[in-house]
Amino acid sequence: MVDVKTILAVAVENKASDVHINVGMPPVLRKNTELMLMDAPQLSDEDAKQMVTDMVGSDRFKKFQQIRDLDFSTTLDDGHRFRVNAHYQRDSIAISFRVIPNEIPLIDDLHLPEIVKELTDLPRGLVLVTGHTGSGKSTTLAAMIGLINSKYGKRIITLEDPIEYLFENDKSMIEQREVGSDCPDFATGLRHVLRQDPDIIMVGEMRDLETTSFTVTAAETGHLVFSTLHTINAPQTVERIIDIYPANQQNQIRTMLANTLQAVICQTLFKRIDEPGMIPCAEILLCTSAARNCIRENRIYEIPNIIETSRRLGMQNLDHSIAEMYSKGYIDREEAIARSSNPGRMEKMLAPASKSQAAQPVEVN
Repeated sequence: MVDVKTILAVAVENKASDVHINVGMPPVLRKNTELMLMDAPQLSDEDAKQMVTDMVGSDRFKKFQQIRDLDFSTTLDDGHRFRVNAHYQRDSIAISFRVIPNEIPLIDDLHLPEIVKELTDLPRGLVLVTGHTGSGKSTTLAAMIGLINSKYGKRIITLEDPIEYLFENDKSMIEQREVGSDCPDFATGLRHVLRQDPDIIMVGEMRDLETTSFTVTAAETGHLVFSTLHTINAPQTVERIIDIYPANQQNQIRTMLANTLQAVICQTLFKRIDEPGMIPCAEILLCTSAARNCIRENRIYEIPNIIETSRRLGMQNLDHSIAEMYSKGYIDREEAIARSSNPGRMEKMLAPASKSQAAQPVEVN
């Protein structure tokens, strides 16, 4: 049997981002978006059962057998940490690991727009980081919390499932609560968090109506709140929050959201061509008075135009970000075109420039 710690140590050594365990095949690593089979024996169902049991214990394993899905974290002896999801597929156990870097990343190292750093100076309101699974949302949030920790004496409380990056108190005092061990669920944790004197609250994910409601309320009561959603652009993010509520409450949440939402950062990761690794491209919505009016009056369809015409304020659409990263030599031309919102327009913008134009950044109009 291949020991789970050995597999994870190989993943760390190879700088993989993910590890996947499926019965009937060797472990699989993901590195820079590419899947690679490990040089190891095929895994049996007993191997997978033993791996989960070793990580969570026999009591939680029995619970896992009942609910068929379990999120948790695990740590190697050398301190490397992993976010884990164990689940069933075709009636056999499968496990997915996400490697969590040991160090809190710096925003400058993530190549995020400068406005993201400025959002950490806000006194109150709701800031959302969105994107599909694996788009780097947790990393961006960690970088933002880390920046606050280095600058301000704040009391920060996080609610995570599971805890990923481990923060050490610098100028701030940080409490990290893990759903399932430190509190039963997000809603319960949020229900009590306002009695714990936080200045800043970080909610790992707005998953349901109750969690969303408590998160928006926390922002409405004068706290700075960070959270995530699985949405791919700013208009969809606003619509998703509103659609969570029953029809008879949607006008009310539009007003609450218009008053509390400060910014939406929608990001996706691209494979770098200048060096190994990934780099985010991001759409940025800042809630100006025009954006707030669109939310309040249910004119969400106008948000893309607000983003397009407010570049000087720090807003940008995804295509602008993609074009900028291409012009800096970070990402591949074909991928830039294929993953843009308008491939035809992007192809024209990225047409080979003359020598006199080559050093100029690509503009998106």
